[in-house]
Amino acid sequence: MKTKPNHFRLYEYIIFLAITLAAMLLCVCAGSVAIPVRDTLTAIWNTIFGLPAPEGISQSVIVFVRLPRVLCVALVGASLSLCGAAMQGLLRNPLADGSTLGVSSGASLGAVISIAFGITIPGIQLAGTMIMAIVFAFLSLLIILTLAYKMDFTLSTNTIILIGVIFTMFVSSIMSIIITFSGEQMKSIIFWTMGSLSGSNYSHALSILAALVVFGTVIIRYSRELNAFAIGEDNARHVGVNVKRVKLIVLIAVSALIGVSVSISGTIGFVGLVMPHMTRMVVGPNHRRLLPAAMFSGATFLMLADLVGRVLLNPLELPIGVVTSFIGSIVFVYIFYTTRKAG
Repeated sequence: MKTKPNHFRLYEYIIFLAITLAAMLLCVCAGSVAIPVRDTLTAIWNTIFGLPAPEGISQSVIVFVRLPRVLCVALVGASLSLCGAAMQGLLRNPLADGSTLGVSSGASLGAVISIAFGITIPGIQLAGTMIMAIVFAFLSLLIILTLAYKMDFTLSTNTIILIGVIFTMFVSSIMSIIITFSGEQMKSIIFWTMGSLSGSNYSHALSILAALVVFGTVIIRYSRELNAFAIGEDNARHVGVNVKRVKLIVLIAVSALIGVSVSISGTIGFVGLVMPHMTRMVVGPNHRRLLPAAMFSGATFLMLADLVGRVLLNPLELPIGVVTSFIGSIVFVYIFYTTRKAG
């Protein structure tokens, strides 16, 4: 039986990158008004090199509306999928993703508080929401790990998941209370909680990219340790893995990356849960291959989901979180059924 290599090979990177770029080009071209591929590439090329826009090409729509949104969608998809793959490996639980710990809920609570009470930083768009989301994501992680440590000094997987589920329910009740008394902000908060990247710009894309480079690198750095977790925490200790240290570092990196993503995109479910499973079917369970591949697949999936949300009920726009939940739930049931059947 032929085994998959331990590392991503160059041609595999090229294939995944080509698929992601093709999906990105499709999402930039398609919309309420379809734009030919040639005009899209011309507009982007002319903008990069400072050339004037050709007559008849909507360069402003392509470069300043669609392209930054698609970039943000791709980066958020890559971040959420990477976090999901890391959490599934760390907790050895196929139902785990970044939201399992309650970190996504904590980040959402911080963002909702920022929106409801108008917490902003002058001159920097969404900075207040982003900072509040990151701070609450870290506070959520601190609370969950503290409670888990008090209950179980070994920080076992089951204890962390249990505390995370309870914490998520608690945070959801607080968010409901805030939304009830938010007044004029209620509509924007509810739309945000369903997930949306409309109005995204290049500063948002740069923020997500910076977070993905910093914290994504940390997560991928521990891919070997995540492979060791697959055989159990005790066995990981026996092969020299500092279990507590690796857990804390990966959890902190996941929390920070989720905090930045949630502050910009809102609550988007199932990306971190479903895409690692689908990617694992293609590249195998080795995290040195799985984590990079999950980033590409997550970016592609979320871009296509955003495209469906934009064009399905045109001129109305479906929140991207609604689309991912609808598609993701069906796909996950199929994956779960086929896996159980094969087992």
